[in-house]
Amino acid sequence: MKKQLSVRAISVALTILSVASCGASNGDSGNVKGSSKVDMQGAADEADKLIYQTLSMVKPPIEWTHDTSDDGSCDGGSSGYGDVTRRAVVMTKVSEARRGALIGIIERYWKKNGHKITDVNSDKEFPEVYAKTGDDLLQMSLIVGGEGQFFLDVQTACVKKSNVTAPATKANGPSYYGKAIPRPNANDAFWSSNAPIASSIETPKE
Repeated sequence: MKKQLSVRAISVALTILSVASCGASNGDSGNVKGSSKVDMQGAADEADKLIYQTLSMVKPPIEWTHDTSDDGSCDGGSSGYGDVTRRAVVMTKVSEARRGALIGIIERYWKKNGHKITDVNSDKEFPEVYAKTGDDLLQMSLIVGGEGQFFLDVQTACVKKSNVTAPATKANGPSYYGKAIPRPNANDAFWSSNAPIASSIETPKE
């Protein structure tokens, strides 16, 4: 538990640093960061779409739920710009033997769709992958926490302030949005198996 909390704390710290840095770019109306052409709801919709597409393309399917979102000002509210963080949590039990396969599927999918991998932590127990979209509108983090639970966070750049609604995309499985999210509780014949993936057996295609 302490290790998982530590990993999540690091993720929160990275989010705070990213928010602070995006506030410095509000003066450039020609870029996505600080652009009046994109508002917080529009950026949040793009984040929701990315989460949905990323997790829905995984085969065999995995169960996941939306986690509570965050939105607010980039620089204390003085510039009229803000950002949004959307979160999803995988509820399927992913065994240690299969976690690398799931990370690989998602990483390849992001690259295939023009997203840039910005950092990778190859820790055996708690691996992490960070990426961003080609237009710099969204930054993604895929983090493995306690009991192999996968956390997918997507943070928007600083964009024009607007009201933001809860995610409209449908999660796969019971929804825990706004509630305490338990440890992974959904078994899957493939993802929960402790048997190593033999080199002669091809990982399911994304």
